[in-house]
Amino acid sequence: MTTVILLRHGRTTANAGGVLAGWTPGVELDETGQAQVAAVGQRLAPVPLAAVVSSPLERCRQTAGAVLAGRDLELRTDERLGEARYGDWTGRPLKELVKDPMWKVVQQHPSAAVFPGAEGEGLAQTQARAVAAVREWNARLGPDAVWLACSHGDVIKAVLADALGLHLDGFQRIVVDPASVSVVTYTETRPFVVRVNDTGGDVAALVPPRKRPRRRRGRDSDAVVGGGAGAAVP
Repeated sequence: MTTVILLRHGRTTANAGGVLAGWTPGVELDETGQAQVAAVGQRLAPVPLAAVVSSPLERCRQTAGAVLAGRDLELRTDERLGEARYGDWTGRPLKELVKDPMWKVVQQHPSAAVFPGAEGEGLAQTQARAVAAVREWNARLGPDAVWLACSHGDVIKAVLADALGLHLDGFQRIVVDPASVSVVTYTETRPFVVRVNDTGGDVAALVPPRKRPRRRRGRDSDAVVGGGAGAAVP
């Protein structure tokens, strides 16, 4: 099983100001965001990570840097984990965008939403590239790896929707707050969504157990009937 920890960047000046940052350069964490990522870095410190892969945007690289502190790992970036390309919506206040007819499409039928302008993309494209990135890194890092992907709210929601088997039109039902942790374990036949929008608490369950004899092929993909006993208590 390969486990990916999906970490949203901390709060930014644009988040606080109600502006859709998109790929605008120079958008960085504000004081609250800096405190958030310092805390999440400390929370995740006990978890051995095979890799930390980030969106190339500054706010994600700052956030990933807090997780890398004290680890013998280099930050890797992947454009496919970058923010949705909002096109002509980029840099505009949300209070203006809610009046745009496209807003209702984004809210009610996001699979049909294509952002206006030459630089705009469809949310379905955003999901496809992000899911492809996660699965490619899973394959590259191997079945026993735990790794971290630092990305953006809509991107992480799209990856979670795919893992849940949820149509993209339902992805607005998922909440992903700044500096929150969501976790997906990928097995041979299906993903398991382990955490969503986790902003505090113990992460001991994310530490891989000691090596045990391999079970029958495919058993790791089985769901526990009745729900199981939960993570082992250390």
